Amino acid sequence: MVGPGRVLAVAYGFFTLAAGARSAVQLTTEFGQAPLAYLLSAVAALIYLTATILILRVEADATPRRVRLARRLCVAELGGVILVGLSSVIFPASYPDATVWSLFGSGYAFVPAVLPLLALWWLHRG
Repeated sequence: MVGPGRVLAVAYGFFTLAAGARSAVQLTTEFGQAPLAYLLSAVAALIYLTATILILRVEADATPRRVRLARRLCVAELGGVILVGLSSVIFPASYPDATVWSLFGSGYAFVPAVLPLLALWWLHRG
């Protein structure tokens, strides 16, 4: 599995940095304004970091265990995007500031909603 896996790993790495840096700044300077949103962005960054590592490991050696772990993580990530996306639409007052997954990742051109789907597709076909 070479090619698309590296592109996915780069995308996940980018989102690790984007979500991680964003949440780190917000948590240290603006925590009281929107703690839920900032903590959810930090969780997203940890999920993206873990996905980056798992995708690179699957690409290097696609053992059944690694593929299974990567799939589970991508399903959990997609669930988070859907849950946070829906709750940010239904309960907008709970999100005075956006998270990476708010409105299904609209602040990031919906890439957070598409990325786990692409990763699941890649893992399935490999």
